[in-house]
Order: sequence, then C-alpha cells, then structure tokens
Amino acid sequence: MKPSRDIQNLIDIMVALRNPVGGCPWDIKQTFATIAPYTIEEAYEVADAIERNDLTDLKDELGDLLLQVVYHARMAEELGSFDFGDVVRAITTKLIRRHPHVFDKSRALTPEEVKGLWNEIKAAERAEKREERLKAGFEPEQAPSLLDGIPAHLPALTRAEKLQSRASTVGFDWNNAELVLDKIREEIGEIEEAIKGGRQEEIVDEVGDLLFAVANLARHLHVDPEAGLRGTNLKFTRRFKYIEESLAVKDRSLEDATLDEMEALWIEAKTKAQG
Repeated sequence: MKPSRDIQNLIDIMVALRNPVGGCPWDIKQTFATIAPYTIEEAYEVADAIERNDLTDLKDELGDLLLQVVYHARMAEELGSFDFGDVVRAITTKLIRRHPHVFDKSRALTPEEVKGLWNEIKAAERAEKREERLKAGFEPEQAPSLLDGIPAHLPALTRAEKLQSRASTVGFDWNNAELVLDKIREEIGEIEEAIKGGRQEEIVDEVGDLLFAVANLARHLHVDPEAGLRGTNLKFTRRFKYIEESLAVKDRSLEDATLDEMEALWIEAKTKAQG
C-alpha cells in the first residue's frame, strides 16, 4: 500500500492491520475499551497543537484522531454492527437536521431562533435515541432528564460547564457573573470551615463545589474552563522551567535553592513574560 489522500485507503489499511491472517498482532487484539484511552489522548493532542498554533502538528494530530474513528468503525464492522460509511451517514444526517436554516432556504432564522431551534432538535434527537435503544433491547433508563446525553467521561470541568449550560436553557442559572463570584466566596468560606473541622470527606466535597462554581463563572464570562486551565498549566510550566534554567546557570539545583530564591526567580520570569 502507498500513502494516499483517499479515505478508502486508510480504511483498507485498518482492515489489513486487523486481519487475523497476516495482520499486526497488537492491532488484532485491541478492543473498544483498550482503544478508548488513545482516542481521548489524541483529542487532547489536537487541542494542544491548536493552543500552540502549530498547524504542521495539527495536520498530523488530526490524522491520528481520524485513525481512531476508523479504528472503532472497523471493530464495529467486524461485529456486524456498523461501518465507517454508517458513521459518515450519521454525522451528515445530524448536521443537515440541525441546520435547516442552511439546507432549507425557505427557513430564514435569526441567531436567537437558530439557538432555540438547535435545542429543540437536540431534545428530539435524545428522545429518538432512547427509542432506538429500547428497540435494540437495552434496559429502560430512568425517567428522561434534560441532562441526558452529556457524557460522564468528559473532563470534569468540561462536563460541569455543559451541565450548567444545559440547565440554563430552562432558566436554572445565575443572572450574572457577579452572583457567581458571590457563590465562589461562599464556597471558599465553606472550605475554610471544613478545614477547621478536619473532616476530609467534607473538604473534598467543598473543593468540588468550588471548582463547579469556578466553571460556572468561566461559562458566564464566555471562557472555556479547560482552555483556560491548559493555558495556566503552560504558563506554570514555562515559569518553573525558567527557575530550573536560572539555577542551572549557577550550577545549582532546585534542591539547593530556598523557597525565597525560587519565588524571586518566579517573579523574574513573570516580569520578563510581560515585558
């Protein structure tokens, strides 16, 4: 086989890799469960390339993510469930259904009407999916909830933002960011009380409440909490490496330095970044 721009070539390569006769031993033994962590990792690497504005890396990482889709589709095809074409059909059907104002020119909508229609369509899709699962033999779920369909395995901050956003569609929300800030102050006070009481389970619970409130603040300020935290992680890494490098120039290690020295270098790194 040779490299190609044709998606069918990628599908054929995956078929060859998974072939019990002559395929790759590692690929043959993989399952949905063993591949899922790689799928999540590849999605994060796509986000990382975007954060770094590295389009060369982005091209490669998108390819890696596409491979994950092909991989899962191939395993499903082997089970007689669906194939890559069905995946494409599902997403194209969904996109056309969710954008009638684009694909049905008789429906001119305002941005507000688009948002309202989007929520209505997604609610209808969730209801249809529940019916499909029942017909396929799955056990009936609990009573339908507005929060259904938000994946439990999303990063916690992302899921918090999505839960809050979904609840806000029926008015269950703070009116403005200032009220959320008040809630954050309240949660900090509750953490302080839990610390004084020395109750670890309560501390864990209150810290979770604080993080949930911070995610809510990010949503009100139109900030992606995951992107914001990734940026801070990168900033922390950059400044900490500056401390290490500055000490290394003096033939010293982190273990040799005092906290005051490291703090001074941290401020220096911060000042240089702002300059």
